[in-house]
Amino acid sequence: MDKERLKYVLHEAALLELPRIHRRAIEVPLASGKVVVLAGIRRSGKTFLLLDTIRRLVASGVDRRQIVQVSFEDDRLHPLRATDYDLILQAQAELYPELAGRPRYFFFDEVQAAPVWERFVRRLHDTRAGGIFLTGSSSHLLTREIATGLRGRCLSYEVFPLSFPEFLGFRGIVPEAYSQTSEARVAAALDEYLETGGLPEVVLSEPVLRPRVLKEYSDLVFYRDLVERHGLANPPVMRELLRHCLASPASLLSTHKLYHDFRSRGLAVGKDTLYRYLGFLEDAFLVFPTPVAERSLRKRAMQPKKLHVVDWALGYPYQPSAMIDRGRKLENAVFLHHRRQRDDLGYVAGASEIDLVVGASAPEAWINTTWSLADDETWQRESASIAAIGGPARRLLVARESAGRKAPLGVELVEAWRYLLEKPAG
Repeated sequence: MDKERLKYVLHEAALLELPRIHRRAIEVPLASGKVVVLAGIRRSGKTFLLLDTIRRLVASGVDRRQIVQVSFEDDRLHPLRATDYDLILQAQAELYPELAGRPRYFFFDEVQAAPVWERFVRRLHDTRAGGIFLTGSSSHLLTREIATGLRGRCLSYEVFPLSFPEFLGFRGIVPEAYSQTSEARVAAALDEYLETGGLPEVVLSEPVLRPRVLKEYSDLVFYRDLVERHGLANPPVMRELLRHCLASPASLLSTHKLYHDFRSRGLAVGKDTLYRYLGFLEDAFLVFPTPVAERSLRKRAMQPKKLHVVDWALGYPYQPSAMIDRGRKLENAVFLHHRRQRDDLGYVAGASEIDLVVGASAPEAWINTTWSLADDETWQRESASIAAIGGPARRLLVARESAGRKAPLGVELVEAWRYLLEKPAG
């Protein structure tokens, strides 16, 4: 890293006009005394949450020049060595000597691109920082790096694409109680949400540009977060695996069947490689493998996992939107409604399938999700399986179109738009 070039980076950041920010459900604390970590899929809004935090700090009286803002994916900083971090402190001190003695606030974007960054951050936290705020697009920020270097010093948040309430906020829609007009508008907005997805840039783009934005985004994630980050030796297999997962939200995944399918199509890959590649997708926050709701580890291992995706619109570059089942999109949205709050989720396999179990080892809610209950066979299947569940946990049937059905005794029949506005069950 060159110190003089770094001064340009820091000074440009200090002069950058802060963009207009759409409010999100997460509000980053300004003075927690912890290293604040925002981890999530690329372009889910992490950087804008940092910029909003900077805006709030400046509004509270902090001089903008006290804020040290660096993206470790900035090509001007590379090659970046573990011994270069002190240059950031030196460059800041030389740029603004008049601020000597004042606390510094450090904002580091995409830290997974920096070597052994956690040691530097720990030293800053223990010695001189007024506040430290990090983002990254690797799940290791929530596990491995934090556990080894910053345990007890961090406050971590997972940042997802927009929830349905956040989507309404981006569209300027405020639900009104006891208003049929408002309810109809919110229900129509749910249809748009399930078509558009929740990536902020896509939501704010003109409809004609969205396919291009999604294609560019898909390629960026594929090459930077998968191929380059993990040094993949077989990119075509990863591309096909990514296509398979993203185009099939809320679907069961049998690695054994997938292995034979790939082999039959001439894709040379071993089972161990497939397992590793699935782990890479999970690390990049692209997929959430959900186990069967069993206390027995052996039984869990024997059943395929249900694969939910971080945003169903990411499948559009691989499969036209109309070919991705809208009921699966809705089921995926209900899963994410809960996954934003907790990760102890599961499903029930077999003839009496339950789409989602909240509190996988000690169930708090059982949920089936379907698009429409107008079809008698669908109604019988979905209502019978959820009604057969015993115990004190809530039993819910979530539908976009209830078709005037009456819920069985002990089962809550909830319109999908209404459910996605509620606090998650459980």
